[in-house]
Amino acid sequence: MRIPDLAKKRDAFTLVEVLAALTFTMILLPVAMKGVSLATGASADARRRIEATLLARTLMAELESEGVNQFSEASGDFAPEAPGYQWSARVAAGPESNLNELQVEVTWQSRGSERSVTLATLIYEEGVSNE
Repeated sequence: MRIPDLAKKRDAFTLVEVLAALTFTMILLPVAMKGVSLATGASADARRRIEATLLARTLMAELESEGVNQFSEASGDFAPEAPGYQWSARVAAGPESNLNELQVEVTWQSRGSERSVTLATLIYEEGVSNE
C-alpha cells in the first residue's frame, strides 16, 4: 500500500498567505478610498464652477440687454433657481469713452471656503463719441 504524499498536494491557501493578503489590503484600501474621495470632491468643484460660469454668463446677458447705464453696482442671489449662489455686478469706465466694462462675479461656498468665478466684458455705447 502506498501512502499519498501530502506535501505535494495543496488545494488551499496557507495561513501566512491569507494574513499577507489581508495586510496588503488593509494598507491599500485607505489609500484607494482617499483617492476616490479626492476625485469625487474635484468632480463636485468642477460641476459647481461650470454652473457658476453659466449663471454669470446668463446674468451678464440680462444686464447687457437691460442697459448697463442703469446701475454702477448691484448684487443679489439666484434663488430659487440656483440656491447657494450669490452674484455681484459692477460697471466701470472702459479704456475708451464709448466703452464700459461690465464685471459679474458669482460666489458660492464649497468645502468650508468661498469660491468665485468672475467674468468681464466691454460694452459699446452708441451715440458717445471717441473725442
